[in-house]
Amino acid sequence: MAIAVDIDVMLARRKMSVGELADRVGITPANLAVLKNGRAKAVRFATLAALCEVLDCQPGDLLRWENEDAAGE
Repeated sequence: MAIAVDIDVMLARRKMSVGELADRVGITPANLAVLKNGRAKAVRFATLAALCEVLDCQPGDLLRWENEDAAGE
């Protein structure tokens, strides 16, 4: 199972920097980088909700499932 994180896409659409998003969500830029680069093993619903609130989006705008078999083809 591969979950792709599209925070960069939403940041570009909202013309917002990583630092600004981290400040407004209340997490460190380092933790946001771990999440947006797909290295996070988990994300709290409270963090996901805060990201959605600040970016004015739905969780599905930030996270999507990719079939690992199709990614390797």
